[in-house]
Amino acid sequence: MDKIKVNQMMFYGYHGLFAEENKLGQRFNVDVELMGDFRKAGQTDRMEDSIDYGKVYEVTKGIMEGKAHNLLESLAESIAQSMFESFSLLDVISVYIDKPGPPIPGYYQSVGVEVTRKRSDYEA
Repeated sequence: MDKIKVNQMMFYGYHGLFAEENKLGQRFNVDVELMGDFRKAGQTDRMEDSIDYGKVYEVTKGIMEGKAHNLLESLAESIAQSMFESFSLLDVISVYIDKPGPPIPGYYQSVGVEVTRKRSDYEA
């Protein structure tokens, strides 16, 4: 299976359980790994045969800078589902969301959530 990786996309959002997070917002980093058969793109050199990295960013941005979520898990799930809706060539996706300096007791560089989903997870 082929992979396209878009790493360290940065967004400012208002996600979290605490009122301060929803009011002040904070930075989030997102990595996505998109898996499928992209062999045709390698042979034809045509964007139509692959997944547009710019559109991956725009789909992710719409969620990360959109409606507030309490949990990183919910954000990651929304991104995964939206990617399947946007890209017919996508078979499997991993989404990692990193939250630097979380407002929880202790000293952390960051906390994060990673989900991996298959297209069949969304088919009825």
